[in-house]
Amino acid sequence: MKKISIGNTGVEVTEVSFGTSALGDMPATYGYSVDEARARETLEAIFESPVNVLDTSRNYGQGRSEQRIGEAIRARGGLPEGFVLSTKLDRDGETNRLDAAQARRSLEESLEALGLDYVGILHLHDPEHVADVDEVTREGGALDELFKMKEEGLADAVGLAMGKIDLMLPIVKDRPFDLIINHNRFNLLNRQATELYDYAHGAGIAVMNAAPYASGALAKGADAAPRIAYQEAGEDQLAPVRQIERICAEHGVPMGAVALQFSARDPRIASTLIGVTKPERVRQTLDWLDTPVPAAVWQALETVPYSTDDPEANRKMTVG
Repeated sequence: MKKISIGNTGVEVTEVSFGTSALGDMPATYGYSVDEARARETLEAIFESPVNVLDTSRNYGQGRSEQRIGEAIRARGGLPEGFVLSTKLDRDGETNRLDAAQARRSLEESLEALGLDYVGILHLHDPEHVADVDEVTREGGALDELFKMKEEGLADAVGLAMGKIDLMLPIVKDRPFDLIINHNRFNLLNRQATELYDYAHGAGIAVMNAAPYASGALAKGADAAPRIAYQEAGEDQLAPVRQIERICAEHGVPMGAVALQFSARDPRIASTLIGVTKPERVRQTLDWLDTPVPAAVWQALETVPYSTDDPEANRKMTVG
């Protein structure tokens, strides 16, 4: 699988990467549960695949995601050679504080759960949801602590992972990040991240684009998964999904393949980050990446309306 270098960090990431929030069992977010056995089987399939990036977070499933990953790593006797583990500095689940001290605690807890001495990629996570963003951005704050961790050799590359573009873009412009993650804001239904991705690409900051399926609807269809950006979607929101389904059906290609390749073929995007919760979804992802998509499909998709608004503006965010 094609790999992209992350600046001069020495980190290389495959064009597809796998996310593990749902593997931590987060039914309030995804609408279904994932037990420990299913998570372990999925992780094994990921480790055996050509994909070399696994992304997690201290807060996914209130620590269950990292704990399950750590157990899988220990069962294997360590990470596969060349594999990149990505995690995040998270706010306190009770106070929502994310100052430098909390950032340090978050990483220490992550390394203990994962059974690792350092991680390949470390992001600061979701500052739009903290109690006081000044604790993140001020001198001596959580962002300064993030870059200090890189200097200490606790992470090879550091980035920013969040959703809200209006807060994210100024922070990205203010700091020398190696990479960023944004989710649900660049896919067949939404292009709010266009300016952010333009800037990052021009500045040499690698982009990991998460949630190309809009959290389900663009992979499974409007009827099977009527959720967009982790929220139940109404018929007006699902109308473009149904239009995309019709176009794909007319040309005999899976909608999931088209949604995945829409992101993967974008030259600004280093890696497309996809959540999987079953071993067979790992194989399906690789198949979809290689599925031939006729030019007529891309032409037809130009007629499908998309939003540039925040898809999570009305979402009630909870930790874990």
